[in-house]
Order: sequence, then C-alpha cells, then structure tokens
Amino acid sequence: MAHTSRLTPYVLRNHATYLLTPYFLAHSLSCYTPFKSMEAFFEISFIIVIAAAVALVFQLLRQPLILGHIITGILVGPAVLNIIKSQETLTVFSQLGITALLFIVGLSLNPQVMREVGKVSLITGIGQVVFTSIFGYFIGRAFGFSAIISIYLAVAFTFSSTIIISKLLFDKKDTWKLYGKIAIGFLLVQDVLATFFLILASAAKGQGSMFAIAMDVGLKAILIGSILYIMAAYVLPLLTNVFAKSQEFLFLFTIGWGVGLAAIFYGLGLSIELGALAAGVTLAASPYHYEISAKMKILRDFFIVTFFILLGSQLSPANLYQFLWPAIAFSAFILIGNPLIVMVLMGLLGYNKKTGFLAGLTVAQISEFSLILIILGIKASHIPSEILSLATIVGIVTISFSTIMILYSESLYAFFEPILGVFERKRTHRERGTMERFDIILFGCHRVGSDFLPSLEKSKKSFLVVDFDPAIIRHLAACGIPNRYGDAEDNEFLDSLNLKKTELVISTLPDFEANMFIVNKVRKANPNAMLIALGHTIPEAEELYAEGATYVILPHYIGGNYAAMLVEKHAGNLKKFAVERQKHLKHLLQRKAHGCIVRMHEGAKGQGFVEF
Repeated sequence: MAHTSRLTPYVLRNHATYLLTPYFLAHSLSCYTPFKSMEAFFEISFIIVIAAAVALVFQLLRQPLILGHIITGILVGPAVLNIIKSQETLTVFSQLGITALLFIVGLSLNPQVMREVGKVSLITGIGQVVFTSIFGYFIGRAFGFSAIISIYLAVAFTFSSTIIISKLLFDKKDTWKLYGKIAIGFLLVQDVLATFFLILASAAKGQGSMFAIAMDVGLKAILIGSILYIMAAYVLPLLTNVFAKSQEFLFLFTIGWGVGLAAIFYGLGLSIELGALAAGVTLAASPYHYEISAKMKILRDFFIVTFFILLGSQLSPANLYQFLWPAIAFSAFILIGNPLIVMVLMGLLGYNKKTGFLAGLTVAQISEFSLILIILGIKASHIPSEILSLATIVGIVTISFSTIMILYSESLYAFFEPILGVFERKRTHRERGTMERFDIILFGCHRVGSDFLPSLEKSKKSFLVVDFDPAIIRHLAACGIPNRYGDAEDNEFLDSLNLKKTELVISTLPDFEANMFIVNKVRKANPNAMLIALGHTIPEAEELYAEGATYVILPHYIGGNYAAMLVEKHAGNLKKFAVERQKHLKHLLQRKAHGCIVRMHEGAKGQGFVEF
C-alpha cells in the first residue's frame, strides 16, 4: 500500500488532470513554501517582462505575437538564458491557455456554422485538408518517418491559424472583401475538421483492438452527446439566465463549466482538450455566447502566452540540426503547395485568379491546432516528443513568411499575375455582347451596391451590374437583372464594357485600389461621364476626388449627416422620429428579405451563402 502511495504523485504528474484534483492541492500546500512561491513569482515575472519586450519588437516588425512568444521561450529556455525552473507552474498556465483557446473555438462552432460558410468554403476547406494530408504523408515517408508519425504530421499541417488570419484580414480591412469572407469560411471548416481529428486522437489513447476502442468511444460519444444535448437545450439556458444577472457570476460560471467539463472528459478516458471544446459547443447557442467569448479571450490571451513560451523553451540547436531538412521541406510545401491547392479548387468553382490567389495565401501557415494535435499524439504515445520540435520549427517558418506574404499580397499578385491565368476557368459570358452599350454601369452588388438596384430598375436607362462573386451573378441572372462576371481590375475586361458611351459609372467595391483603377480608367475613356465611388476614410476620398471622381460615398459620413438632418428637422418631435424609425425598419426588413432570397436561391443549388 505504501508503495502505491509513493507512486501516486508520479503517475498523476504525468496527466494534466492531476492539476484539477484535491490531491494536487493538498500536496502543493504541504510543499509549496513561501520561499519557493516567491522564487516562482520572480521567475514568471521576469519571463513575462521578456515576453513583453520581445512582443514589442514583433509588433514593430508587424509579425504575429505568437512568434514572439516562441522566441521568448527559446531565450528563457536551456538553449540561451536557462531561467525556467518552475516548470510545473508554467505547465499549469499552459494547460489553462489551451483549455481557454479550445473553449472559445467551441463557442464559435454553433449548429449553423456549416450552413453559413457556403459551398465554396466547404469544398475548399475540405479539399485543401484532403490534398495537403495526402502530399504531407508522402513527404513524411520520404524523410524516413514511420507511417503513424507521417499521418500525424500530414494531418496537423493541414490546419491554418484562424486567429492569425482573422487579425491580419482585420488589420488590412479585408474582412468584408470576397476573398476575406471565403477565407474565414474555410478556416471555420478547418476548425470543425480539427475538432473531429482531436476526437480521433483522444479516442486512440485506449488499449486493445481497434474494434474495442471504437465500441468504447462510440458508446461514450452517444452517452456524453445525449447528456450534453439535454444540458445545452434545457439546463444551460436556465443557468446562464440566472448567472447573466451578474457579470462576475457569468464569468465564474463559464470558467467552472469549461474546466469542470474538461476534467469530467478526462475521467471518462477522453482528453481535457476535447472536454474544453465540448464545453464551448454546449454554450454556442446561448444568447450570451459573444459576451462569454469576449471575457474568456482575456484569459486565453494571457495563459496561451505560456503555452508558446513553453514550446519555445523545448527547442534546442540539436533539434534544429536533427529536423532541418524535413522542416524545410514541410515549410516549403505549406508556403507554396497549400496556396496552389486553394487556387486550383477556387478556379474550378468559378472564381477569378485574384480571389483564388489572395484566399490561397491565407492557408500558408500551420495553426495552434497543429501543435495541440501533435501534443495529443505524444500523450497517447503514438509519436515521440521530439516531433513537437519539428512542428514548432515549421510553425515559426510558415507563420513568419505567410504573414509577410499576406501583408504584401497585392504586390505579390501584381508580380505573379501574368502566370496565374491557368488557375482561372474561362467564361463564355465574359465574351458575349462585349461592345453592347449601357447608360449606367454598377460595379459591386453587395451591401452598398444592392441599394442602387431599385433606383436603377425604376430608371428608363439601360444598366449593367458587374461583380466577381459567382453567387451574386447567379442570383442577378435568376432575377433577370443585366449582369456581367468580371474583375474590375482587369484592364482587358474594362475595355470590353464600352466605357466611352457610358453616362454614369458607380463603384461600390470595398477595395480602394480597385476604385482608383476604375476612376482612372473611366476618366481616360470618357472624361464627361459621371463617376460615383466608395471610400472609407477622408484620405481615400481626397485621392478619389483628385483622380476624377464626381462624388465619393463615405458611408459613415452620409449616415452621420442624415442623422444630424433628422435631429435638426424633427428635434423634440417624437411622433416624426417614430415615422422615420418605421421607415428605417421597413428598409432593413427589405434588405434582410433580399439577402434571404439570395441564400434560398443559392441554397437550392447548394451554392452557399451571400449576405446583403
């Protein structure tokens, strides 16, 4: 009995669940002296200061902070300063970071996510994962890795970082561009697939035949799934309504639910990571999930730092030398092969070469999921721990270079544009009626552009709508609206529109460079034409006016002006404001209905989601 007692701490320390047990708390209190606690405090404080300094440098270099955290780990690890002594404390923080990260991912996986991402995101996301896995497996085998290691590497390296890409797209103001929406869509698909692979990795930890493991996991999945469904549908809504009355209670309940469910999953033979995901999914349909996500992101952003620092601290020159050539090969494939796969798939789906190219660049790196999946493989004793070093090196290389590629995507596209035509499917409707004359040409029929349609249809003038989103083109064609698929930055395409005889050109494209190109092109072809273009900032408006725009639409400026006019006109008159309110609501409902028609039309053909 004494022998078993001595072994218990050793066994438990090899499992993250130990961190959640009463034994751990009691053991910690008995041996964690004030001196040791202060020693750990100063050590972690010093590490955080170094992390902040390195993060500042990476911020100035416009590189993701994840890279800075890994570099911090290398600096404070055995390879350089060797100041990490409180390994257990950092491990606890690291596990909390992973739990918070996966909990937030689970919150985003609401039941509607697969329907809303659309056909192109679904096909591209799944297709890229499949083809990258196949090629990645053979690369691993070519370097002498075993089949199981090659499978883990191939699958792990298929996933791209939703966090990094979302941040880069937001900083570039490309979130609402076509390629940005598609990229976010297939990254969500990747998150769902990553969840599936995490389940498989957790399931494979069992002992015995594959059939026995499958039966065991299947029964657990049915049992746990049923219980969680009942909890999510009937119990959690009541609890969240109670706890939501206080911000502190809601925050505490969220942490308790996430960590508690993670511990229960581990007790049932699954992983803490999977439990955190499940906890997030059960709250995804909650009306408070945005608030919960916002609060948990604060925890995630702090604790996940230690996860990447811990990863970096495990890298050594020996690891770098051992995995140099495999790391170069995998990194080159991810940086070049992944974008090519996406470009081919999007070209086959009817998207132009620029949209495919820009969307392709967003998958040229690995993600946090990649590293977590490798860690699960190590915990399951499927792969050696050294493989995590290979994955970390590939992560550093691909995240660094892909960030630069995305930041300078327009310049890269201009450089490679002459040879990208092979990824673009030729369209017959681009050639039909090329010299037909139109009085009005509208570029872009999304959001702002769709507001012009009723006026154009009421006018007695001929008009043409130009867009490069195949889903919008299909909807316009179904409604009998004159349309043309094409890229507004394609010089040859603009020449085919007979701009010399056009009276009015309206561009509501969200891309400033595209609008500048259109204004310049129209002014050269037809100096007398009226030109309306969309801008987002005062400097953009000034440049568009200088280029020759007749009027620049600044949505916030127009909205503010209109609201100010209402105040001046109806100040103190509640009834008149009520009339304006009803008019606004009616307009919003019409816009919403218009968007639903597009979704229904595209959904009937399985073509995806378009929001107006």
